[in-house]
Amino acid sequence: MSDNLQNDHVIIESPKPVDTTLPMVIYALYLASIITGGLTALVGVVIAYVYQGKGPEWLDRHYRYQIRTFWIGLLYFCVSGVLMFVLIGFVLWLVAVVWLVIRCVKGFKGLQEKRSPDNLETWLV
Repeated sequence: MSDNLQNDHVIIESPKPVDTTLPMVIYALYLASIITGGLTALVGVVIAYVYQGKGPEWLDRHYRYQIRTFWIGLLYFCVSGVLMFVLIGFVLWLVAVVWLVIRCVKGFKGLQEKRSPDNLETWLV
């Protein structure tokens, strides 16, 4: 009887690993948009909309976070662009760039740890 217990092997299939390459590319496109004037961010948000809902819940939250980052960032950069006529826009543009970089770094970190981003609904960092 003990021989049977020693020879029995339980095979547990591990879940399929989740590919986080595409969300990382979207975060990189957002960072590149600082240099390209937002064109790469537009490509990134389209990719996020296309792939939203096609992965595990924590990965879908990244896509939602990326979509929110695009729209909130668009608002921040438009407001800073309008306010450049009164010179405070330059400071606000710099604050918006720092905001974007922090959100992308937080997203990268969450992807590395295979968890959803913190403070998904916030307009701040």
